[in-house]
Amino acid sequence: MSSRTEALAILRDVGARRDEEIDLAEAALALGSLDRPGQPLDRYRRHLAAIARDMHDRFDAAGDGLAARITLLHDIIIERHGYCGDSDTYDDLQNANLLRVIDRRKGLPVTLGILYLHAARAMGWAMVGLNFPGHFLVRMDCGGERAIIDPFNEGQVRTAVDLRDLLKATAGAAAELEPGHYQPVRNRDILLRLQNNLKLRFLSAHDVPRALEVLETMRVFAPDEPALWRETGLLEAHSGNLLDAIEALETFMRLSDSDRHLHQAAMLIQQLKGRLN
Repeated sequence: MSSRTEALAILRDVGARRDEEIDLAEAALALGSLDRPGQPLDRYRRHLAAIARDMHDRFDAAGDGLAARITLLHDIIIERHGYCGDSDTYDDLQNANLLRVIDRRKGLPVTLGILYLHAARAMGWAMVGLNFPGHFLVRMDCGGERAIIDPFNEGQVRTAVDLRDLLKATAGAAAELEPGHYQPVRNRDILLRLQNNLKLRFLSAHDVPRALEVLETMRVFAPDEPALWRETGLLEAHSGNLLDAIEALETFMRLSDSDRHLHQAAMLIQQLKGRLN
C-alpha cells in the first residue's frame, strides 16, 4: 500500500468515526504524508510512542497534581525532545506538517498543540484544545484545577492578562476576550484548523488549485462539514469549473441549516446552471 493510499484510508476512517474516537496525532501524520509522498509513517509513529513512553517512565504518582503534570509535559516535549515554536519562519508550510515538525522539532501552535494533546492523553489526562482565535492553546484539568497552556511558547501557563494581550496581538487592539474563546473544540476541528493554515497560505498566494486540493482532503475527514462544501463551490465557480461548483453547492444545501447561506447558494446554483445552458 502506498503512503498516499494509506493516508487517505486513515482519513476516511476518521471521517466515519465519532469525534472522541479520533486518534488526533495519527490523523495529523496522515495529513502530513499527503504532502510528502513515499515517506513511511512508521518512524514518526515510533517517535510519538517514545513521547508517550517517556511520559509514563518519568511520571511520579506520589507527586501528581496539575503543576507536576505541566512540568512533566515541559520536561518531555521541550527539554527532552527539543520542540519549540518557529517564530523565525512562522509562515513556512513545513510548520503545518506534523512529519516535518517532528523532523525539525519546531512548528505552529496547532501542530505543537497536537503533540501536547498526544502526550497528555497517553497518560489518560484531561486536556482539550481551545477555540482561541489566531493562536492555538490547550487546557488541562486536574483535581478541580485547570490551566491554559501555550504549546508554541515552551508550554507556558497563560493568565487572563496574557490571553488578552495575545488576542490583541493577533486580532487587533479593539479585540476583547469572550467566553467563546475558552470553549473546547472537537478533535475534528483541530484537524480542520491545522489544514486551514495551508489553505489560507495558498489563497494568499492566489494558488486556488492548491487550496482546492486542501479542501478536498478536509472533506475526506470532515465530510459533513457544510462550510467546506460551500467554500469548495465558491472556489470552483471562481475557477470556471461550473459542474464541480454546482455539485459542491448542492451538497452544501443538503447539509446546511443556515437560511441566509442556503438562499445565497440556491441563487448561485441557478446562475451557474444558466451559464451552462
